[in-house]
Amino acid sequence: MSEVKTNAMRMLDKSKIEYKVHIYEGQDKPVNGTMVAEKIGEAAEKVYKTLVAHHGNDYFVFVIPVAEELDLKKAAKAAGVKKIEMLPLKDLQAVTGYIRGGCSPVGMKKLFPTFIDSLAVRLDTLLVSAGKIGMQVELAPEELVSQIRGQFASLIRDAE
Repeated sequence: MSEVKTNAMRMLDKSKIEYKVHIYEGQDKPVNGTMVAEKIGEAAEKVYKTLVAHHGNDYFVFVIPVAEELDLKKAAKAAGVKKIEMLPLKDLQAVTGYIRGGCSPVGMKKLFPTFIDSLAVRLDTLLVSAGKIGMQVELAPEELVSQIRGQFASLIRDAE
């Protein structure tokens, strides 16, 4: 199977980080993360989404399980700022180089401070977008953290 290499995959290759590519149908329209998990036959707990938030002109990236919600207070605390807001969708491509549904924590225009939910440390591997709708990369959480110089933090909203 010869898939097109995305920028995220090229960066992982350059760093000699092992990953597995998962391709799913539906590249023509964005799907939500739990649908992606179903399409590739993986548990939603292993599939992570990439969210971008900002504090003024400072941008932060948060990688959390697809079925969970980002807790903005926890996110702000992890980022070391008082308050954080989600990046408006219209600004996503200009800031990251990626579109909704294909936003990878690897290979953004700049290396922003990135935080991965601490639930990931319990996993052997997790999946994140490969930088294109319809493609996911599976890799070890520690490898992802080293590639993006990220850190683990508690980020998701607690169940009420």
